[in-house]
Amino acid sequence: MELSPNIRGALLMTGSMTAFTVNDGFMKVLSEAFPFFQLLLLRSVLTTTFIGLLAWQAGTLKAQVARGDWRLMLIRTVAEVGAAYFFLNALFNMPIANVTAIIQALPLTVTLGAALVLKEPVGWRRFIAIGIGFLGVMLIVRPGGEGFSLYSVFALLAVLCVTVRDLAARRLSSDVPSLFVALTAAIGVTIFSSIGALFVDWEPMNGRDLALLGCAALAIIGGYLFSVMAMRVGEIGFVAPFRYSSLLAALFLGLFVFGEWPDGWTQIGAIVVVTTGLFTLWRERRLARKPKPA
Repeated sequence: MELSPNIRGALLMTGSMTAFTVNDGFMKVLSEAFPFFQLLLLRSVLTTTFIGLLAWQAGTLKAQVARGDWRLMLIRTVAEVGAAYFFLNALFNMPIANVTAIIQALPLTVTLGAALVLKEPVGWRRFIAIGIGFLGVMLIVRPGGEGFSLYSVFALLAVLCVTVRDLAARRLSSDVPSLFVALTAAIGVTIFSSIGALFVDWEPMNGRDLALLGCAALAIIGGYLFSVMAMRVGEIGFVAPFRYSSLLAALFLGLFVFGEWPDGWTQIGAIVVVTTGLFTLWRERRLARKPKPA
């Protein structure tokens, strides 16, 4: 039985989000024995090499990029570096499900950023949904609560960085190949992590550790590839909500790998964030289908 484009896109998006979360799980396991910058550099080298080979094979290394696009790519790369630093630090020091639940606020922050920065139209319904969604994030973070720490702030800063990254990507002209953009960001993270790695004491890695690191790199590469494929199959409005499958994967890993399960407030907050995010995506899809006035 042949699957419809929407179903294939949904499966690819689910695979992408699961792969990203599996990468997070491998990195979190390794963080118990190895310095942050050692892990980030080794993973970045593997990822950059693979993306570079793909870009070379596709002929995108010779792309002609306008000055304005270079400026946007620089902003996007800096944001990518910040996202990697803040997210992984939060992941290494917080339950994986909690961090993943906070990251689910991205559709809300990107929609808000597009309205405030890019002047894209956003109606009052989506503004209310964004406000409620942020209350859900606060239920997860709970400033001043027992579980609140600097790493809770790091998770929020990771959301901010990814939002800036995605908004910069929206402004890029369609002439810039996606692989070229991804490669520049990967190179930026590699340079950043190589500088940081100079100031830490490296720990020797055995065969098991290298295998886990290799699996993390394969998972994040798979996540990138599946996400690109998902956006090229089916309707974006149908496919995009399946990004929330990462939360289910994080709950599974948290319970069966790390022995973690989010408390009641975190569960409620996650439900609020996901529900408002789904509503926002639904509204965007519905408005996109409305015929524009002649």
